[in-house]
Amino acid sequence: MTGDFDSYLPDGEASPARWAGVRHLFGGGETAAGRWERAGLLFEARDFAGAARLLTALVEEFPDLVAPRLLLARALYHSAQLSRAEAQLREVIARDPVEGYAHLMLGRTLQRQGRDAEATASLRLADALAGTAA
Repeated sequence: MTGDFDSYLPDGEASPARWAGVRHLFGGGETAAGRWERAGLLFEARDFAGAARLLTALVEEFPDLVAPRLLLARALYHSAQLSRAEAQLREVIARDPVEGYAHLMLGRTLQRQGRDAEATASLRLADALAGTAA
């Protein structure tokens, strides 16, 4: 992320990484909402490991919230921390069994680990929840 500090988008706007890197410097202590926003900016900037660090703390602070845990799972998946992503996705599904995207992500995570037989059930359930089952 530090290399992206001076980067700008094609339209001249500062990149999300630039904002994510400096927003916490202003205004004293950072709120949970501020950390959530910064984690989203890091994720958008494709700094998945940085986003995962922030999100891990948020999930520990607010364990009952599904959205931070699901974004954490996505960040872990994209940073190839597949066993940690799997654990977070299983926790999301335990808290919200009809979260179809979590089933889809779990299936994809299991596939990336070479566990295709286990992935099939999650992928079928994701299709059924999305209304796309054959």
